[in-house]
Amino acid sequence: GAAGITLAREFKGQPFRVCLLESGGLDYETETQALSRGQISGLPYYPLEAARLRVFGGTTNHWGGACRPLDDIDFESRDWLPHSGWPFTRSHLVPFYERAHSVLQLGPFAYAGKDWETTERPQAAFRADTLTSAVIQQSPPTRFGQVYRDEIRSAPNVDTYLHANVLEIETNESTRAATRLRIASLERNDFFVSARVFVVATGGIENARLLLLSNRFNRRGLGNQHGLVGRYFMDHPIAGWGRAGIVAPSGFSLPFYGENTKAEISHQGASQQATLWGFITPSEQMLRREKLMNCGIAVRPIPQPDATGIESARHIKGSLSSGKWPDNFGEHIGKVVSDIDDVAFLACQKLTGEKPPAMIEIMYWSEPSPNPDSRVRLSSERDALGQQRVSLDWRLTDLDRRNMTRVLKILATELGTAGLGRLGVDPAVLGDDWRSLFDGSFHHMGTTRMHKDPTQGVADPNCRVHGVSNVYIAGSSLFPTSGHANPTITIVALALRLADHIKQKMG
Repeated sequence: GAAGITLAREFKGQPFRVCLLESGGLDYETETQALSRGQISGLPYYPLEAARLRVFGGTTNHWGGACRPLDDIDFESRDWLPHSGWPFTRSHLVPFYERAHSVLQLGPFAYAGKDWETTERPQAAFRADTLTSAVIQQSPPTRFGQVYRDEIRSAPNVDTYLHANVLEIETNESTRAATRLRIASLERNDFFVSARVFVVATGGIENARLLLLSNRFNRRGLGNQHGLVGRYFMDHPIAGWGRAGIVAPSGFSLPFYGENTKAEISHQGASQQATLWGFITPSEQMLRREKLMNCGIAVRPIPQPDATGIESARHIKGSLSSGKWPDNFGEHIGKVVSDIDDVAFLACQKLTGEKPPAMIEIMYWSEPSPNPDSRVRLSSERDALGQQRVSLDWRLTDLDRRNMTRVLKILATELGTAGLGRLGVDPAVLGDDWRSLFDGSFHHMGTTRMHKDPTQGVADPNCRVHGVSNVYIAGSSLFPTSGHANPTITIVALALRLADHIKQKMG
């Protein structure tokens, strides 16, 4: 996927040979995809075989393309968020984020709302220390398996093997160094690959699974001396459209917040374009003041009523006004009755002469709280290659609930203060069954988290597995915390950073 192909591209032309191993082929195959199947033992979740793709290019083959770097605060150790903190700051990662823009075919490295605001596309007038506007940039999206296939194929020092499923990372008896990979295809063409350096880039669930399966000399698995492999599984919890909405009589300005909006700015002395999605987010001051986790709120208009019943009501009125009995009267009156709410809504507007309010629905998504009990384990079931499948136990905490309810209350207050409208919330949002409101975002993160201390993380700040001299991790399983941003651009930035480290090491 994005991490593995980014690494292979960076290694092109280097004075060492590279072996790129892909579980699938160049196209989707049902039998290969079934290797990702697993059990769900925690909160309801998507079928695991549908959540990631085993095909060259990985999940970028059905990726939506949303990109946004993590914010400064996302890298910090926050006293109100247990287990938070990256081993480096955002400023350290910025040069790699900027390089990732080219890989992902993005516009300028600019993500603040003020960077993209125009007279025609104004931001909402919130207090600056409370709520602010920001943007997500849209990649085309870049399908790595298609866009970079020829480049990988033509690289003289890169050999790619398709249908090559890694069953185990073999090590010396002390488990201090990996020696080779044991590999098989579904047709059981078994073979081994030996190397000086190994990088595991198989996704947030499969990265942990492979380390746990590599248990020949340590039954707990590779890098799992402190029982952390598979723990801290995270996904961005999302409360989808329709759980809350805004009635905005004064007309909430929506152009800035539209999806797939084409925009242009002057950046670094040149005019540059991007495709954007604007959204609302708490300011950094508000996050610190209220001790909140980072989150976002998207808004979109609900179309004004234009129901079939309204058209039938107009037909009846027009016919009667001209002295005629309406054709198909019974059919038309039935449609009026079935859409009576919308008919009454427009009738009241006509009687009062008021301009109809803007009806807006919102979507909330959030940084999840890192939770060691949210985890990936091996189950007793086995796949077609005889490997133990995974069991996913996704959990949320009361911090996740508090965050959503507090942010919605802040939004309601700010809408009223700014005269922009009133917020209505589904009562279930404030109820005891709040976990059922959330869906996952297909963002598998955290299961091999980075930390300087091997008792608190699986990988060190250079992405190397603690206690193993030559095994590295790539991908979002490294994230100690996730912010609210979609992970792909951070995955690519970390892969570029890791590539630089390995090139230096191999030199």
